Amino acid sequence: MVQQSNIRAEIAALIARKDVAGLKAKIEPWLPVDLAPSIADLSVEELAALFRACSRDLAATTFTYLPVETQRKLLRTLNQEQAAALLNALPPDDRTTFLNELPLEVAMQLLGMLTPDERQVAQALLAYPEHSVGRMMTLDFVAVRPEWTVGEALTYIREHGYDRETLNMVYVVDEAGRLLDDVRVRRFLLSPLDRRVRELCDGNYTMLAPTDDREKALALFKRFDRVALPVVDEGKKLIGIVTVDDMLDVAEAEATEDIQKFGGSEALDEPYTTISLARMVKKRASWLVILFVGEMLTATAMSYFEDEIARAVVLALFVPLVISSGGNAGSQAATLVIRALALGEFRLRDWWRVMRREFAAGTLLGLILGAIGFLRIAIWAQFTNIYGEHWMLVASTVGLALVGIVLWGSLIGSMLPLMLKRLGLDPATSSAPFVATLVDVTGLIIYFSVAYVLLSGTLL
Repeated sequence: MVQQSNIRAEIAALIARKDVAGLKAKIEPWLPVDLAPSIADLSVEELAALFRACSRDLAATTFTYLPVETQRKLLRTLNQEQAAALLNALPPDDRTTFLNELPLEVAMQLLGMLTPDERQVAQALLAYPEHSVGRMMTLDFVAVRPEWTVGEALTYIREHGYDRETLNMVYVVDEAGRLLDDVRVRRFLLSPLDRRVRELCDGNYTMLAPTDDREKALALFKRFDRVALPVVDEGKKLIGIVTVDDMLDVAEAEATEDIQKFGGSEALDEPYTTISLARMVKKRASWLVILFVGEMLTATAMSYFEDEIARAVVLALFVPLVISSGGNAGSQAATLVIRALALGEFRLRDWWRVMRREFAAGTLLGLILGAIGFLRIAIWAQFTNIYGEHWMLVASTVGLALVGIVLWGSLIGSMLPLMLKRLGLDPATSSAPFVATLVDVTGLIIYFSVAYVLLSGTLL
């Protein structure tokens, strides 16, 4: 952090002195990923001066690491020629991501700054669905022919691979551009120069369609452990690749979205610190209203047992205890099942195995909490008369109710995400507050039903 502050101060001083040569010498050795956080706090005018001084490749790559709002302000500060040069230098996938974050009219204006070829590429990528592989792919890949020798392929790679996004994988295509295989570049480096490319192919490859969802792409990257995957059209023609750096962004975005949903709100779709207050309130209010209406059912359930509560006021003392225990157990189960689903640890057809595990776990957890609740009342009854002469029945009611409520909460928490998944919905919407609210209502019914059975003829 101190180093970044020093670098920021040195860069700001060079900009203030208008020392373009010194500024260029200072920033050119830096990696974009390290330079971006060091300059993020500069004023827009200072950033514009810095981007005018640095090379086109450094400017384009550093631009992709800046916050979206800073990117927008920077483009407005640069003159049209400089802004156009920067946009044209951006990798197609990074440019698509940036344009996708902008209002439509602004994106259209920036598209007009692109060269005809780059504009055609940008429009083609933006035409795919928002969260599809097509929006993320880049056209910067190296493809060779199967009849070439390794020597010819290496010569081609040296001539055309400089500005490609990754050279870890080389793609083998036929004369029509149809994908035949992907080969790691190390196999080319370790093979005799007169060996044919087709002899390096093993047919062990996978591919994506441009309309595939990004979650599918992420699952394939995890499964095959690749740094890039090819994207083909309906005729199996290679049209682009998706790289692992984009997949890391997808993994972060998906995890953030699931966490926000599981916390009981809609996904924010933009950073917490930059989203407008009105939008954040709107996204949080909808779930809070649903949960509030759900909690109203708790009051309705309690009113149904009003007579029982009036005759045995002691039962009301344990209402928060028993319903919160069920909600907590349900939230635990929902969290574990949703994460296991996301990691592919089981499939929907394994629901019965999940139910059996949660039935066993819920029973054991309920027995543990029930025993603690029973002992708590039994011990207190030795020092106070708050529970009356029927303290043993009250303790048994609380203990048995906790077993049933915790078991029920575990089953609801584990099965609800699976039901949502089966219906094609996001399991993360079965948020912890939602599960807790559902279990609160049903937990009250279980609690007072157990009380009615055990305390009839005594307190009831």
